[in-house]
Amino acid sequence: MKCLVIIPAYNEEKNIVRVVDELTEHYSQYDYVIINDGSGDDTAKVCREHKYEMIDLPVNLGLAGAFQTGLKYAYIKKYDCAVQFDADGQHRPEYIHGMMEKIQEGYDIVIGSRFVEEKKPKNLRMLGSFLISTAMRMTTGCKIKDPTSGMRMFSKKMIREFALGLNYGPEPDTISFLLKQGATITEVQANMEERIEGESYLNLGRSVNYMLRMLVSILFIQNFRKRRGK
Repeated sequence: MKCLVIIPAYNEEKNIVRVVDELTEHYSQYDYVIINDGSGDDTAKVCREHKYEMIDLPVNLGLAGAFQTGLKYAYIKKYDCAVQFDADGQHRPEYIHGMMEKIQEGYDIVIGSRFVEEKKPKNLRMLGSFLISTAMRMTTGCKIKDPTSGMRMFSKKMIREFALGLNYGPEPDTISFLLKQGATITEVQANMEERIEGESYLNLGRSVNYMLRMLVSILFIQNFRKRRGK
């Protein structure tokens, strides 16, 4: 199987070299592409200096736009699967192989989950994860232990769905919508690293806003969403 590692990057000049070099030096069996999402720092410059594979977006499209760009690239290049991989170093490439095995078994979506074998800690952030998981179970019947994990792999069929559809962001509400449309999903245990450099976009206020937006979308908006890209 041909697997593409899609790395959306926004202001990750301090992390991108470590992330990409780990992939190219130890996991060269996977192709990768960086989607520089209109970064205001030297992310693009660093990538050019190191001759990394990069698509340089002239403006910031946000995670949804950047990831969809990567999936359009995967669709054009005829990859069998594609995985979303954070540019901040939190995702670990040793779990990609296990995710690919699940794609080969026939699953459409595979989540690199922190909580297949471990329990969720009791804090505000995990409360949001629990509420989103509950909403997805209510609307789809699927129990997903780590719905907010950003490490997600998509099959060839899903690559086409995202590449040709409008507003298909790689978020729990879209996953919920696809599950209701018949997509299959599973999780594999994938431990995450802490961010070493830079600041996360999701502060407390944005995290609460994200949680509320996902809940409203999953419980209500997805009922009126029409499927595209068939």
